Formats: sequence, C-alpha cells, structure tokens
Amino acid sequence: MNVIFAGTPAFALPTLERLHAAGHALKVIYTQPDRAAGRGRQLRTSPIKDYALTNRLPLRQPATLRGEGPFIGALDADVMVVVAYGLLLPASILALPRFGCINVHASLLPRWRGAAPVARAVEAGDQKTGITIMQMETGLDTGPILLQRDMPIFETDTTGTLEQRLAILGAETLIDALERLRKGALVAQPQDGTQACYAPKLQKDEAWVDWSQPALQIHRKIRALNPRPVAATRWRGETLRLWEVGPLGPGPVAHGEPGTVVEAGSGGVLVQTGAGVLNIQRLQLAGGRALAVREFLNGTRIAPGDQFGT
Repeated sequence: MNVIFAGTPAFALPTLERLHAAGHALKVIYTQPDRAAGRGRQLRTSPIKDYALTNRLPLRQPATLRGEGPFIGALDADVMVVVAYGLLLPASILALPRFGCINVHASLLPRWRGAAPVARAVEAGDQKTGITIMQMETGLDTGPILLQRDMPIFETDTTGTLEQRLAILGAETLIDALERLRKGALVAQPQDGTQACYAPKLQKDEAWVDWSQPALQIHRKIRALNPRPVAATRWRGETLRLWEVGPLGPGPVAHGEPGTVVEAGSGGVLVQTGAGVLNIQRLQLAGGRALAVREFLNGTRIAPGDQFGT
C-alpha cells in the first residue's frame, strides 16, 4: 500500500520499522519539529526523524498540518498511519487517503481516550490494556474501531515497560489491519461512548506522593509516573525521586504516621502509608543519579523514624 506515516516518540518507531520491512511504500514521513531538550537546551531530533534520515525516507516536519492538504492529496496515498504524532489532523486531511487516516492507540478504546492512556491504566490498577486500530475522525479518539488486541498489566509494570510491549503489539496489529483493509475484510465498529473515560496528560505537580493514601494507590502511582515525570517526596528539605517499588506486602501494618520510614536496608526503604507499608527500591536525590536502594544507602543514610513528605 502507499502509506503516509505520522509519529514522533519511540513508541511509534516499531510501527514505522514494520511498515518499512513489510514493503509498504512510505510516501512521506511526518514528525514534529525538533525541540530543545536537556540542561543545555540543545535541539533534539525525534526517533522517527532519525530513522527516516538513516533510511533515506522522505521527511516533513511542519509545525502544523493546516497547509499540508495539497501536498498530501497529490501523493495519492492508500492510508495515513498515525502513531503518537502529537499534532492535530485537520478534517480536510482525514478523508484524503483512500482508506482514510488510522490511528494506533495504546488502550482498549473507549477506555482511556487522550494523551496518557498507558500511565492512566497503570495508575487505575487496570488488569489489562491493549492496542486499538481506530479510524480517525475529528473527535478525540472517538472514531470507529477497526481492530483490537489486548495485553495483561503486571504488578511489576511501569508506564515505560508497558509502553515498550505495547509498541511491539501496536506494530503487529497495524500490519494485520492493513492487510485486512486491503482485502476488504475489516468492518469498523462504533465505540460505545457511554463507556469512555479520559486519560489526561501527566502533569509535574502530580509527582508528589501523598503518604496518607493506601500503599496500593501509591504503588500504582510510582509505577505510572516512571519514566516521566517520576514520583517524588520531600526528605530533610530535599527532593527525593522515587523510581521503583517492590512487591506489595500482605496488608496494613501500623508503624506510626504516614510517611515514616520503618526500615532502610538492602531489602528496600520501607515507608508507612495510610494503609500498609511501601517498599521503595530505586531512589534519586536532586542532582544525582537514580540508584538501586543498596547503592543509594551506601552514600546516603536514611534511618528508621525519618519522615518523608516534609
């Protein structure tokens, strides 16, 4: 098929790679403009741009697609594949390709429409998630469903690990969907809007841990905020980032006020919550590296009775 591809982050890369390897004609690759990033505010290219340049694929990086209609229309594309592109597609573009524009979305729509479906699924304690191949329309992730595949969410999953697995599943599902589209073997099914829920983008102010919440809720939050923006707490006047947690204990145990350090050793930093004790396994002080608890405690002393959150 003649394909236009639009994507930006690493999550989109497996789909682009599979499209290329499968022999689809990539008429043009769209990705967002280079952005300043890091402490030096150096311009950083997206993984999609790097792949396009390495493989000498045609590339465009407009700040908006509003003026791209004539160019896209002239390509006579069969389909436009969109994976975490990050820019809105005008209604005038949605109908240009023969099969329209289809989106690889990282949730089982209509659950978790929006910008952060993976993180919100982890945070909510969902038992499963998956990939939806959706026919795009002007609403936010409201289009009819072409194909879905599900995947379990494990207690050890972070947003980062789950995104990696979903990226592979998304690529496989998209290739299957394109073959079925070509054969006329896919029928779009409308979403049940009454079952929809919204997954807003993660904000930095969500990072702060409220230790009065149950251990289960904080456990999910820390996993959901990894790798960005990363959960955090105050400790001795400093910001302490919390990257990883161990398995949940058997149930509530009273060891003082929420946020009190119960134990700190090679097995983890155990912190009392509003219900139960949480085991912190990977930490980072401001300006330092994220370290496993054993390595962290070799250079920084955390003692029983210390208070997190103040």
